[in-house]
Amino acid sequence: MDGQSPSSATPLIHHDRHNSWWRRHLQLKNSLSSELSGAVGDLGTFIPIVLTLTLVSNLDLSTTLIFTAFYNISTGLLFGIPMPVQPMKSIAAVAVSETPHLTPSQIATAGASTAATLLILGASGLMSTLYRFLPLPVVRGVQLSQGLSFAFSAIKYIRYNQDFITSKSTSARSWLGLDGLIIALASILFLVLSTGAGETHGNNVPSRSQDPVTDDDNDPRSRGSRSSCVNKRLRILNSIPAALIVFLLGLILCFIRDPSIVKDLKFGPSKITLLKITWEDWKIGFLRGAIPQIPLSILNSVIAVCKLSGDLFPDREVSAAKVSVSVGIMNLIGCWFGAMPVCHGAGGLAGQYRFGARSGWSVVFLGAGKLVIGLLFGNSFVRILSQFPIGILGVLLLFAGIELAMASRDMNSKEESFVMLVCAAVSLTGSSAALGFGCGILLFLLLKLREMDYSRPSFLKPKSSVDDELSSIP
Repeated sequence: MDGQSPSSATPLIHHDRHNSWWRRHLQLKNSLSSELSGAVGDLGTFIPIVLTLTLVSNLDLSTTLIFTAFYNISTGLLFGIPMPVQPMKSIAAVAVSETPHLTPSQIATAGASTAATLLILGASGLMSTLYRFLPLPVVRGVQLSQGLSFAFSAIKYIRYNQDFITSKSTSARSWLGLDGLIIALASILFLVLSTGAGETHGNNVPSRSQDPVTDDDNDPRSRGSRSSCVNKRLRILNSIPAALIVFLLGLILCFIRDPSIVKDLKFGPSKITLLKITWEDWKIGFLRGAIPQIPLSILNSVIAVCKLSGDLFPDREVSAAKVSVSVGIMNLIGCWFGAMPVCHGAGGLAGQYRFGARSGWSVVFLGAGKLVIGLLFGNSFVRILSQFPIGILGVLLLFAGIELAMASRDMNSKEESFVMLVCAAVSLTGSSAALGFGCGILLFLLLKLREMDYSRPSFLKPKSSVDDELSSIP
């Protein structure tokens, strides 16, 4: 029988779709060592905030590690990219910097209120509409300001000792010691030599033909031999899980700095219980925590993340609605049990990509590690975190911030760069992404208003370059 009935062809179609979903979401996009290295790329922001909330606000570290572990595993399988799970930074800043400090119940209500807002925006389609109409220079301005903010904080971590309880830098860091400048600078050199400026096209290495031509380059045999040697060397360097090695070095130094850590470790997680939340907790959590966090979550945790995912993974750009709903569901589940409010941060995605993460498996591995630690050591793991070299955390954060800031290099005109830089400058100096976003939108609209042709009936549309060419014809 030559023909094939539609019913017999249908299973093949479903099989192809299943294979396509498998390739997009469940297959490694890079070597295992690179995915493992990328998994620790966002810990430069995760560890300091978790440690601070644990010490200042009595955050339940065991519960947070267990819940964020499941978040990591779920989002890694759902999105198919190294989607990070990071603390809600504005809520954390308010919780530890303002007096009186927020209680765990008030932190939970702040996270739940923010989550409910994002869930409504995502499920209703409003977040997708906002994402479609936001000008690209404004989004780039938000990314640039966030990246530079991470880089500035990283330099402080490297240069100065930190008091996370007061959120202030203290004395200058000494050159020697187990958390000295020499170790931090050596880590930077190792990461630069291993990863270069960061891969932008998978694992491709630059060709020798891009280098300046010398006299010996006229010999094809010599040029081909050196090109092969350079490519081989770069492939070997790119295969080194550099960030993972630096992070493991930090863990080893924890026990060398304070050997008594071993005695203080206790096995088993803490008991997971529902928080007791009052109406006063809801009021304080919403007014002091959620209100400043909501615009930051919309801009950095949804808009900037979606745009960056399209830049880094053109074939796997995530939707604003799905990311917004994801943040909502995560916190509406975990916050009731005292887990730290979390979101999807663009800085975390940039950091994980920078160190080799190319698939969702990277954050799945990270989630598995968190789950083991949370179940094995529970709240006693804070003793290890408290001794982790802050200089090494600063190194990881520095590379993540620079990678995020470099996403803004695609501005093609002076007008776009102008809007982006003003947005970033206001965000940095005003310490508010929402303020910079508002100024960027206003400036973008003013520039478009300036270009409108009011002499034409369709004055609502800016005059195009085609119209300029036609008007110049005699």
